[in-house]
Amino acid sequence: MDKKAKSAIKYTLSFLLAVVFVWFAFRKVDWQAFLSGLGQTRWIWVPAFFAASVGALIFRALRWKLLLRPLDPEVSAARLWDANNVGNLANMVLPGTGEFVRCGYVCSRCGYDKALGTAVMERLWDFLAIGLLFVLALALGAGRFGSFFQEQIVRPLAGRSEISLWWVALLAAAVIAAGIWAIFRFRSRSRLCGKLASVASGLWHGMGSISKMDHKWAFALYTACIWTMYVLMSWCMLKAVPALEGLGIVDALFISAVGNIASVIPVPGGMGAYHYLVALTLSSIYGASWDTGIVFATLNHELHALLVILLGAASYIIPISS
Repeated sequence: MDKKAKSAIKYTLSFLLAVVFVWFAFRKVDWQAFLSGLGQTRWIWVPAFFAASVGALIFRALRWKLLLRPLDPEVSAARLWDANNVGNLANMVLPGTGEFVRCGYVCSRCGYDKALGTAVMERLWDFLAIGLLFVLALALGAGRFGSFFQEQIVRPLAGRSEISLWWVALLAAAVIAAGIWAIFRFRSRSRLCGKLASVASGLWHGMGSISKMDHKWAFALYTACIWTMYVLMSWCMLKAVPALEGLGIVDALFISAVGNIASVIPVPGGMGAYHYLVALTLSSIYGASWDTGIVFATLNHELHALLVILLGAASYIIPISS
């Protein structure tokens, strides 16, 4: 099967999965209540939402620059801003492609594999940040959030099987470790293993760039600022929806952490998955109606998607780094 056919199949499956999540999220919506909720939106909070969104993107460019500087001292934040925007736009179309697209923008001096390694390192830190958000939210609101996390996320993932998730994770880790060992063990005998070993070495070199950074504390600070902006985005939307205005920053913290689970589900831009998870959170924990949850999720997701599309198109057509 050629690459075009594989891409077409991948895109189709991703689109169908998004359709399924959209159906699950919107099937219980009372459209009259939904439109009424949209009509009551306090749009004065939207500029603040956009400001936090842009702030997160700026901090992402600055953080990536710290990782790339040991590999390419001349890399500019403006170029990384454009690369991230175009990559985010690509993710809106086909999830997972954005990392490859944005690395293509900056690989001329440091090499593609090394640039991709820094992108992988960024994502690892983002996963760590999501985990810390959950821990912080659970610590600050254990009474409200603990049961939801156990009933709605952990138990559905584990299912009714007697096999523990820890055993599944251990098995997966063993398979990955065995695969890596085989690639490097047979790299001189197999052309495929040789190519994979070369790519893996480049990725490792890129990921290792964090150890060569001069300002490691700045990297941690930028990471904290990125996720603070995401929490502020959720908080602004809570204030924009009258039925949710009584919720505070801790609630925004938890909602943001739950919503970011959608980022690991392979659907374009988190479409449907984000709406379902966030509406489930608001209805299960806070007693909000499903319609109110969908109004909040739709405003949060679609306004951010609009910003991503506009910035991605602008960076592609008129890049500020040109």
